[in-house]
Amino acid sequence: MQMKMRWLLISVTIFCAIISSVNSCSPADLAALKAIKTGLTDSHLGLFNSWVGTDCCVNWYGVSCDPGTKRVVDINLRGESEDPILTKSGQSGFMSGSISPEICKLDRLTTLIVADWKGITGEIPKCLTSLSNLRVLDLIGNKISGDIPADIGNLKMLAVLNLADNQISGKIPASIVSLSGLMHLDLSNNQISGEMPADFGKLKMLSRALLNRNQLTGSIPVSIGNMNRLADLDLSRNRISGSVPYCLGKMQVLSTLNLDGNLISGQLPSLLMSNRGLGILNLSRNSIGGNIPDVFHGNSYFMVLDLSYNNLKGPIPGSLSAAKYIGHLDLSHNHLCGAIPVGNPFDHLEASSFANNDCLCGNPLRTC
Repeated sequence: MQMKMRWLLISVTIFCAIISSVNSCSPADLAALKAIKTGLTDSHLGLFNSWVGTDCCVNWYGVSCDPGTKRVVDINLRGESEDPILTKSGQSGFMSGSISPEICKLDRLTTLIVADWKGITGEIPKCLTSLSNLRVLDLIGNKISGDIPADIGNLKMLAVLNLADNQISGKIPASIVSLSGLMHLDLSNNQISGEMPADFGKLKMLSRALLNRNQLTGSIPVSIGNMNRLADLDLSRNRISGSVPYCLGKMQVLSTLNLDGNLISGQLPSLLMSNRGLGILNLSRNSIGGNIPDVFHGNSYFMVLDLSYNNLKGPIPGSLSAAKYIGHLDLSHNHLCGAIPVGNPFDHLEASSFANNDCLCGNPLRTC
């Protein structure tokens, strides 16, 4: 009888151990998550209160696993979202601390989002570039500093790289052009310096390139003209010089081009001004000279056309009246001269759109 009871206890113990094993995530993943939790401090939301026990694949806030392998594949921690935890608190998230390098032991990770926490400091762990399955890296809205890892190009699967609104410095790594599948790049509002890689155009899949509000220098790479999927290019508020590349006018998908607040000179490319797909064009606050090309047509459709604060001269082209639509037009603070054309879009514009030129006249300014 005692022998049967003993075997029964052993069987129950083995069964419980098997059940525990089935309901546990990888010990390495569990240890890595605990290190991440230790490195970050959530002062008032209690997001990490759910990070208890051994099964990190069930009800751990922001953690998702592959159902087959029980390995962690997604970490999604956003401080600005419509998550019930955040909406119930009535305030946006704040988290301090830094991202532990132990995160690199989550070697099946495909998504890493630690975004909009405002107080997370430290550098991007360089070992992140060893995560060969990573598709999304989103660290926007923190106080992360240091350089972008030099071998970021090792992340061959990466489709989204968002490091905006941090304190990242250094140059754009040359290896970034090896991210052949990258579709979204946002490095805006950092302290990144130096020139853009000359072969930036190798990023053929890229649809958005947001590099504004940095300290970039040099000229706009001509290779960008080869990016057939690029719809949104923002290089505004940098220290970029040289002229606007003629090839930008050939880009059929490009719909938004913001180059304002730089040191760009030269003249306006005619092909750019006549581009049928371009809906937002902001070249203000540069040193662009010459005349405004008289190349607008019935398919010109600008929600925004801002050429203010440049050195443009000559008349306002009459072909602007042929444009299908121009919502916001600003030609102020140039050296334009002559009569303002009549008809759309000029009939609905205010005087501020033409202010501080050499000798413009006509409605809405003084009569000629």
